[in-house]
Amino acid sequence: QVQLVESGGGLVQAGGSLRLSCAASGNIFSLNAMGWYRQAPGKQRELVATITSRGITKYADSVKGRFTISLDNNKNTETLEMASLKPEDTSVYYCHALVQTLQGDLLHEFDAWGQGTQVTVSS
Repeated sequence: QVQLVESGGGLVQAGGSLRLSCAASGNIFSLNAMGWYRQAPGKQRELVATITSRGITKYADSVKGRFTISLDNNKNTETLEMASLKPEDTSVYYCHALVQTLQGDLLHEFDAWGQGTQVTVSS
C-alpha cells in the first residue's frame, strides 16, 4: 500500500559527493519520519540519518558534518546529500519511513522500506 522509491547512488571516488532521494507514495495519511540506513556485506544494518516531519534530524557519528538529510513534506520526498565520501561509506543504502495510514476510522503506524541502492566509494 505504501511504496518507497529510491534514486541516486552509484560509484564515486573518495572525497566525492552523491545525492540519494526517496519518494513515498500510496495510502499515506502522514509521514512521521523518514531516514536512511545502510548495510555493508557481513554487517548489520545501521542508521545513517533520520528526520522527523518537524525537521528534527539525527545523524550517525560517522557521517556528522558530511551528510545532510532533508525532507519535503509536500512531496513526501527525502534527500540525503553525501559529501567527502570515504571508502567505508560503501554500502547498500535503504530508505525508511514511519508511515501512518488511515483505515476506516483508525490510524495505523508502520515501518516502510525501500529496496536499497548501492553506494560504492573507491579509494
